[in-house]
Amino acid sequence: MKRIGAHVSIAGGVANAPMNAKAIGARAFAMFTKNQRQWRAKPLTGHEIEAFRVAMEQGGFGADDVLPHDSYLINLGHPEAAARQQSLEAFIDELERCRLLGLNRLNFHPGSHLRQISPEACLDAIAESLNRALETVPGVTAVIENTAGQGSNLGHTFEQIAYLIQRIEDKSRIGVCLDTCHAFVSGYELRTRDSYEQTMATFAAEVGFQYLKGMHLNDSKPGLGARVDRHHSIGQGQLGVEPFRWIMNDSRLDGIPLVLETIDETIWPEEIRLLDSLVESPAG
Repeated sequence: MKRIGAHVSIAGGVANAPMNAKAIGARAFAMFTKNQRQWRAKPLTGHEIEAFRVAMEQGGFGADDVLPHDSYLINLGHPEAAARQQSLEAFIDELERCRLLGLNRLNFHPGSHLRQISPEACLDAIAESLNRALETVPGVTAVIENTAGQGSNLGHTFEQIAYLIQRIEDKSRIGVCLDTCHAFVSGYELRTRDSYEQTMATFAAEVGFQYLKGMHLNDSKPGLGARVDRHHSIGQGQLGVEPFRWIMNDSRLDGIPLVLETIDETIWPEEIRLLDSLVESPAG
């Protein structure tokens, strides 16, 4: 059974996230560990940490079921040294928050060159930032999310992701989250069985499934190669239902969080049931 869930709210405290996930029938979930639109947050208290761990147990979740996401403000490849240092410190704090909560991975967007430095120089800066962060905080894997390629954002090709992985000193501490909408709008076709298999073969060859630590399951409002990040509900966008059928029956994707970031959270329970219904019997 695939571990399907959604990116749930932490309103009222991080301990509410597991219960919010359980309420929609999720078997995995994503969350922020703080307000994602602020640089700083109060440190987690012992009470908050214990309450979260109790809620995880009550919800039937383990660390491998959770894919936390860092702040949208962080840019580990910022062309200005002071701004990059601010992002690095914030990223280290995010890793530490995950560690304290007993979580073992942190999903992040690689970074942006802001059209001030070359993409390669930006990727090198991201890799350097990651190495420093991973050296500082033990026990948590940094999970690179493929991006839609909007503006100057990097990480929209498997080649760029592989470039980063190659430069990480401790490769046991680096992973990838594959977002279906982002892959599609950055040019990876998924709408036929052959194109799905070809995209996954390209991922296997350039990155490797051993690094896959989670997926974001999102339909797409824009078309193939649009490089515009606009998610849609499953089956209501350009991708349709079939790519998600292949995902649900792909054994390479077992055992990792498969997280909805679709636009209407009121139908997340329905989307989870839809995805479950796509699983075929062994004889199917």
